[in-house]
Amino acid sequence: EVQVVESGGGLVRPGESLRLSCAASGFTFGQYDMSWVRQAPGKWLEWVSDISWNGGTTYYAESMKGRFTISRDNAKNTVYLQMNNLKVEDTAVYFCKADHSARGVVYWGQGTQVTVSS
Repeated sequence: EVQVVESGGGLVRPGESLRLSCAASGFTFGQYDMSWVRQAPGKWLEWVSDISWNGGTTYYAESMKGRFTISRDNAKNTVYLQMNNLKVEDTAVYFCKADHSARGVVYWGQGTQVTVSS
């Protein structure tokens, strides 16, 4: 059974940090590119960051550059998103996505809520 489970969300104040985790099972994690995508209340899905299957390449949305860091540990089948200097506009449900583009296979997690409020 494929499972993609996010954790680490919560309520923080502006300027604080959170580290999200995404634990995967049921598929060969090391063959999948991983992404974080978020959805703010009343808004469309917004891409946050990508990391290649071996961690060698990372990409960030412009508004996250310098504040967010994506990483992965293939031995633990886990991808992380370190979020620093959080802003109110970062409030959203954060989803983890596994993507094997060559096979056209995508797996999604259920999301974790991040709320940034003073």
